[in-house]
Amino acid sequence: MTKYSIPPAPGLQPSPKPALGALSQAEKQIRTLVVDDSVVIRRLITRMLSSDPAIEVVGSARDGVDALAKVEALQPDLVTLDVEMPEMNGLDALRLIQARYPKVRVIMCSSLTERGATMTIDALMAGAGDYVTKQHSSELSEGAYETLRVELVAKIRTMFNKPLNQLPAPQPQPGLTFSGTAFAGPATAPSRLVGSVAATSIVSQKRLKPQVLAIGVSTGGPSALAEILPLIPSSFSLPIAIVQHMPPFFTRLLAERLSRLSEIPVLEATQGMEAKAGMAIIAPGDFHMRLAKKNGIVEVALNQQEQENSCRPAVDVLFRSVAEVYGGAAIAVILTGMGQDGLLGVRALKGLGATVLVQDSATSVVWGMPGAVAGAKLADAVLPLRDIIPEVLRLI
Repeated sequence: MTKYSIPPAPGLQPSPKPALGALSQAEKQIRTLVVDDSVVIRRLITRMLSSDPAIEVVGSARDGVDALAKVEALQPDLVTLDVEMPEMNGLDALRLIQARYPKVRVIMCSSLTERGATMTIDALMAGAGDYVTKQHSSELSEGAYETLRVELVAKIRTMFNKPLNQLPAPQPQPGLTFSGTAFAGPATAPSRLVGSVAATSIVSQKRLKPQVLAIGVSTGGPSALAEILPLIPSSFSLPIAIVQHMPPFFTRLLAERLSRLSEIPVLEATQGMEAKAGMAIIAPGDFHMRLAKKNGIVEVALNQQEQENSCRPAVDVLFRSVAEVYGGAAIAVILTGMGQDGLLGVRALKGLGATVLVQDSATSVVWGMPGAVAGAKLADAVLPLRDIIPEVLRLI
């Protein structure tokens, strides 16, 4: 890594903080530093964040060198960090911020270019908490501005456990049958019938030998996957299907990076690809991924049907298809992520006897998706990230 000499920031002093004892956790503002080489983008992001009462923009920086000096001076809780900058790019700045100020959270701001996406994936795998994609300032329409504002504010609030009112809860619909056979006993939660599978929280009486590992993950996912997939041995006997919330192109880059780190091949899924034992497949960005059995072979089926949980790909779509193909002979894993995607799919699998593992709060960047499953009492185990694969290996 290039070594940088960080100049002092004369005249910069941390903004005075209110007495902590006088504020509740919900009232404390998130002190944020905005870093971008474009003065226009810096002003736009500052305006976006300043519109939210939970966020205080304490300063801005034009590049990574300037950012490091101002992190030292201003002591922010969070940095929004542009990926492509002169002097010191966002990836190098991230690494130094993490080394020097490990408590500071970072959200990367990336352009939708190959170079921007590549550096963003590397940053996420290096430990950045999340990312947003931005357009050039000259292309930022009023609608695009508002979309980015809502997304960025939501991610920051969620990262710091501030209340979010805009996340809709799943809307189950009536239905309680599987392949024409009624489940016995009352459901402990509403269910939604999808195809031949009813999403329900009733637990099957007998556990089946697992035949597939299905993983759902979102915020903080690249670094979580980079930590656990290398723990899977080359002799692993199950196919692995993964939904990571990401846009197109990012998922291919993620699969390539993970494959280099792992003993098993990791591929971005394609239409008709066979789900083979000892191979991990990742849903491509902007496509739902389902598994379907055809002539005795389990294959990938991709579609661009309506988003679920504001996501495409969605974990619920994958998990429901796993329930249709494998019944309860599955292990479902929910890792760090914002929102509740995966909850209804877990209910479908749990109702058929599948095993459900979720990442714990302490090791999650955001305990939204795993917290929703744990809160619904659908998890067989709530585990630190590093303990999940050992438990999977024990189960098979």
